[in-house]
Amino acid sequence: MELQTAIESRRSIRSYDETKKVTKEELCVLIEAAQQAPSWKNTQTGRYAVVYSEEMKKQVLDKCLPPFNAKNAAGAAALLVTSYVKNCSGFDKENGVPSNELGNCWGMYDLGLQNENLLLTAKELGLDTLVMGIRDAAALRELLSIDESQEIAAVIALGYAAGEPRPKVRKPLEEIATFY
Repeated sequence: MELQTAIESRRSIRSYDETKKVTKEELCVLIEAAQQAPSWKNTQTGRYAVVYSEEMKKQVLDKCLPPFNAKNAAGAAALLVTSYVKNCSGFDKENGVPSNELGNCWGMYDLGLQNENLLLTAKELGLDTLVMGIRDAAALRELLSIDESQEIAAVIALGYAAGEPRPKVRKPLEEIATFY
């Protein structure tokens, strides 16, 4: 699949075909693609807790997501909990002081770049995704033993769409860009 086709055809999917599974190898391909994204001074602070056993998926859906997101992710083949190592990206390695006013926002920025690589690679492999930012970080941290040194950002549902998603209307260029 061409990159432009992946960009234009990727959608947030809220209904998955639970009969279709993904392999650990496919999940590794996605995370390796994510890791190729640029990061602040090549710090590579993004982390992925991959939940793909039925038992653990059920626990995450029941204990860590609000009901509407649990419903949207039901049937997904896997859930990827994305986080980044705090106080690293955007910080001076010598003294641990933020290099600019954004501080840890650079860790989130870098993770966003990684996650986009993951989403586009998933689409290229015929998989679909939903990024969920409304989640219970404390419950995820406890259930999946995610260290306090990491900031939990999102849960990505991954699998095969149960139907054909509708195209989304995008804002016109003149509404989102200013040229000088």
